[in-house]
Amino acid sequence: NQKLFSAYESFFQDFLNSGWYVLGKEVSNFERQFAQYCGTKQCVGVASGLDALILAMDACGFDKGAEIIVPSNTYIATILAIVRCGHIPVLVEPDIQTYNIDSTKIENAITRKTKAILVVHLYGKSCDMDPIINIAMKYGLRIIEDAAQAHGATYKGKKVGAFGVGCFSFYPTKNLGALGDAGAISSSDPSFMERVILLRNYGSAIKYHNDLIGYNSRLDEVQAGFLSIKLGFLDEINNHKRTLAKLYLEYLDDKYIKPAVHKDYFDVYHIFNIRCSRRDQLKSFLLENKVQSEIHYPIPPHYQKSMRGILNGRFPISEQIHSTTLSLPISFFHTKDDIMLVIEIMNGWQR
Repeated sequence: NQKLFSAYESFFQDFLNSGWYVLGKEVSNFERQFAQYCGTKQCVGVASGLDALILAMDACGFDKGAEIIVPSNTYIATILAIVRCGHIPVLVEPDIQTYNIDSTKIENAITRKTKAILVVHLYGKSCDMDPIINIAMKYGLRIIEDAAQAHGATYKGKKVGAFGVGCFSFYPTKNLGALGDAGAISSSDPSFMERVILLRNYGSAIKYHNDLIGYNSRLDEVQAGFLSIKLGFLDEINNHKRTLAKLYLEYLDDKYIKPAVHKDYFDVYHIFNIRCSRRDQLKSFLLENKVQSEIHYPIPPHYQKSMRGILNGRFPISEQIHSTTLSLPISFFHTKDDIMLVIEIMNGWQR
């Protein structure tokens, strides 16, 4: 989008001449704007989506070895954050319809060591939050939201990132993407956010005075400026992707399993994924026809080499999703004609 790039170029010249490159007005402006967008009192910018998860979990102050419930089909970053904080990931299978954590299975996984439910709003769809909130209240658990793929997604009219502690990635491929790594934490709990602000900057509120064992995880001024510009386009981006998704949903052959749609959920389609039993053959066929597709994600977390001895057991629903899912083209730069061509090619594939 030329409007977006022209605004980036203009901002960058001003930024370069400003001489202020770390934790300045651009970060403060974006934090204020994004908190308002999410419907939370505060937002704190950090260096990446993974850092957002790590700092949020650290700020919760759980004793080491706490159990954190997390979906078994999430991206590895969600689980890395739990392990990095010295806690134990407890996998719960997703709902095969939505690919998000199955709220009916959470309670069975709770023990006296459980301290939080880490929900993941996968592919741009909110989790089923009402029952999750009820479970969290019943057992006194924190809700941490991995909203890395769901900027602007809503559940019953409320934006993700406002149900608990919201953790966002602004990796360039996201609907709200920076031009490099960037992340943020959202919350309406001022004392919690005060701790996050210290943690991101060496545990320091006053220079050379370190109150906490902190990190160096600050959102860059330049990325904050880019994000403020793109935030003004986010609803347009989301609506464009929803328009493209509607074409897939309406015209793509039912031999493919398409994403579930429900009136309570406003999906933003960071990824438009379908499922197909002959996924790898379909991917090759699309490539032969000059259509690029991706797999999010090919290997379940419990099969990752790094997770040996940490994640145990079999998770058949997760395995089924990982072995059949395929992500189709859907971006702000794709046109309706592009998508209709993909649909035509896919509908012509002989299973």
